[in-house]
Amino acid sequence: QVQLVESGGGLVQPGGSLRLSCEASGFSSRYYAIGWFRQAPGKEREGVSCITQSNYQTDLLYSAKGRFTISRDGAKNTVYLQMNSLKPEDTAVYYCARGVGIECSSDSNNYSVWGQGTTVTVAS
Repeated sequence: QVQLVESGGGLVQPGGSLRLSCEASGFSSRYYAIGWFRQAPGKEREGVSCITQSNYQTDLLYSAKGRFTISRDGAKNTVYLQMNSLKPEDTAVYYCARGVGIECSSDSNNYSVWGQGTTVTVAS
């Protein structure tokens, strides 16, 4: 069964850090672009970061530049999103998704497999 499972969300204070994990099963994530998206309450889903099949990071969200880093562990079939200097506006449900190909896209329609999401809350 092809699926993605996110973990690592939680409550963190402003300025803190979290590392989200996206574990793939039923396929090898190293052959696909894997993206992270988020959706805040009352807002549309937006792209955050993506890693291509060749492990090139693409920032999909301007505000994430310099704060968020995406990486892949092929042996664990897992993609990570390291988030530093978190702000209250980063509060959202974060989803990982498998691209339809090897390149990244900010368009969620170019992703065919989605995880269930993990909630990140940034508050004091």
